[in-house]
Amino acid sequence: MSEIKVVLVDDQALVRGALAALLDLEPDLTVVGEAGSGDEVLELVGRTDPDVVLMDVDMPGMDGIEATGLVRAKYPQTQVLIVTTFGRPGYLRKAMLAGASGFVVKDTPARQLADAVRRVHAGLRVVDPALAADSLVAGESPLTARETEVLRAAARGGTNADIARLVHLSEGTVRNHLSSAIGKTTARNRADAVRIAQESGWL
Repeated sequence: MSEIKVVLVDDQALVRGALAALLDLEPDLTVVGEAGSGDEVLELVGRTDPDVVLMDVDMPGMDGIEATGLVRAKYPQTQVLIVTTFGRPGYLRKAMLAGASGFVVKDTPARQLADAVRRVHAGLRVVDPALAADSLVAGESPLTARETEVLRAAARGGTNADIARLVHLSEGTVRNHLSSAIGKTTARNRADAVRIAQESGWL
């Protein structure tokens, strides 16, 4: 049985430790490195030459989806398996477009997670079935790039004038984009539109 080298990327040290302990129990899986942010991934992958990277999505600095794209572009022989707390349909679509070979949630049983690593290493795709179904229902983001940018800024709080300064648009244009985003997400207001877009993985 050939060894499969694995790198873990998660901003929570406890989660990394638990994953490392679980995977090291498998005779064919070896954790060769850990990182706490997406910014550390490329250097770590270059140094450890893993077969599979287990990547979280929500991390400080570079998020896991952006980091996945960079890893796959620079080290195409390394597969990426997204392991996240947030099973959001939009995240699944973005992760696959970035080059991830799999997407599972963190409460996946240890044996299934180990099997997912093996399958991804073998060149197969592994996707949480419930999340795949949700992704088909949710579909692609209805928001334009500008609406997405304005909603992301709105998620930080502040007035329309604050958002306008942040995204370099006029206050009236920001109001129009917010109004359009509220309509497309069928939200009650700006905060509700932000919530719906985040839960759908569109931001």
